[in-house]
Amino acid sequence: MKINLIVNHNHYDYYPRPDEYLIESLRKLGFQSVKKGCDTTSCGVCSVIVDGQLVPSCSYLTSRCDQKEVLTVEGIPEEARHIAEFITAEGVDQCGFCSPGHVMAIHALKLELKNPTMEEIKHYLAGNMCRCSGYEGQHRAIKKMMEVE
Repeated sequence: MKINLIVNHNHYDYYPRPDEYLIESLRKLGFQSVKKGCDTTSCGVCSVIVDGQLVPSCSYLTSRCDQKEVLTVEGIPEEARHIAEFITAEGVDQCGFCSPGHVMAIHALKLELKNPTMEEIKHYLAGNMCRCSGYEGQHRAIKKMMEVE
């Protein structure tokens, strides 16, 4: 089955296998920011935005993406740099493996909530695991960024 896969505003004629997950398709198309972490939708490393909703690409069938807008971190380079500046300033940048999924979750948070409380930030980002650091510094960085904007 042929679908029109729209990734970062670029259209692709794509022929996914019936059981192909979005993470596989994105990697085949060269989007290297989308990483595989757990295969159980519990780590957030593979997070992307599909039609405005944050989704785990490791469990989202590519065939569901026909005519839908898929956004990866490659599609928001300036926003990703902006988020990274706040995280780095707080001293909580680590190995970077989880960073693309985390950036996508923060981007989705910004789209949905304008001035979130710390509890709302923690709740929204609960599905994003970082194996290198604690989360308090990351949460502080996000709160500071959201207060400035």
